[in-house]
Amino acid sequence: MFWSERKRIYLDYASATLIVPEALRAMNETEKTFGNPGSIHAEGVAAKKVLEGTREGIAHELGCKARQIIFTSGLTESNNLAILGFARKRQIIGASLQDTHWVTTSIEHDSVLGCFAEIERMGGTVSHVEPTPGGLVTEEKIANALRPNTVFVSVGWGNNEIGTVQSLSRIARVIRNYEKQTKIPIVFHSDAGQAPLYLSPQVHTLSVDMLALGAGKLYGPRSIGALYIRDLELIAPFMLGGGQEKGLRAGTEKVVPAVGFAKALEIISKERGSERERLRKLRDTFAHEIIERIPTAVINGDLEDSLPHMLNISISGERTGEYLVLALDHAGVAISTKSACREGEARSHVVAALGGDSWRSENSLRFSLGRETRESDLSRVTKTLSDLIRA
Repeated sequence: MFWSERKRIYLDYASATLIVPEALRAMNETEKTFGNPGSIHAEGVAAKKVLEGTREGIAHELGCKARQIIFTSGLTESNNLAILGFARKRQIIGASLQDTHWVTTSIEHDSVLGCFAEIERMGGTVSHVEPTPGGLVTEEKIANALRPNTVFVSVGWGNNEIGTVQSLSRIARVIRNYEKQTKIPIVFHSDAGQAPLYLSPQVHTLSVDMLALGAGKLYGPRSIGALYIRDLELIAPFMLGGGQEKGLRAGTEKVVPAVGFAKALEIISKERGSERERLRKLRDTFAHEIIERIPTAVINGDLEDSLPHMLNISISGERTGEYLVLALDHAGVAISTKSACREGEARSHVVAALGGDSWRSENSLRFSLGRETRESDLSRVTKTLSDLIRA
């Protein structure tokens, strides 16, 4: 049956989430507050008040001060502002990057890996820590990567392809202990990804210096993100112009999207526990049924230490991941092979980093569940996928 005759099933929430109705309503109600927050007339002052209210709301969810929240255009910019903003600050104060060492992992999002490629072009040295076969970044591997001239460490919280969750607090403890030996401060940054959907993003518990957020991954509008910065003196802006966002991010602030972002965070915070349990049960059953019906399928990443809505599998055979994504799309099912930023490439760099046969990174499929996912949807997907494999 052609997909248009049946309800489509969306299992690509890791690429983009729908905006929750509460956030849409809040945004619609704010449309009349159209003034520029930088203006001193009544309309501008009203807009500024709304903007700062949303900043307070986001800060509350993160357990930090409102002044530590900088609004951006999304997760990619938040990561860029953290990493390249720190590098730029060093250059401004006259500290060379030539003798600096930076640490990240080989399974980060492109917006992080791209920044570190730029750091290398600027003269810094970068170490890429490899994960375990299950996709975990251990404290021991981070400890072994640190050097006396290490200035920055970046480890993603919840992986955007296989869903593995890293223990940021334990990694932070390793970093702080090393700092005591060298007496040189190390900045600890994390790309939060979709982890805040199911895990509390309280920054004092995570022990990070910077945390990058994107509303489009968290049931908010796609046009806005935020960067938590423990100390605003750590970075310098790379987007120049006005003095918005405490001089760290030029451009007229997006009041309406900010309202949607804050409301989305509020809603997911209330639903976090129940959705975590609901989706974990659905995901685990889904994984079991796929492995049972498709013997050639293998799971990528450790499900025990992963976000509850993510399942990444590879199926051996001639059918590539891209082929199966298109075939499933024709059957009314939306999934992906990897991060949307990597679509078009032959393999998943994340799955490749886990080791194993090359076909696993070439044939990977990412299923990411969400608020609208139901058990009947997953049963239909399992049958459709197994039929495609047997065809």
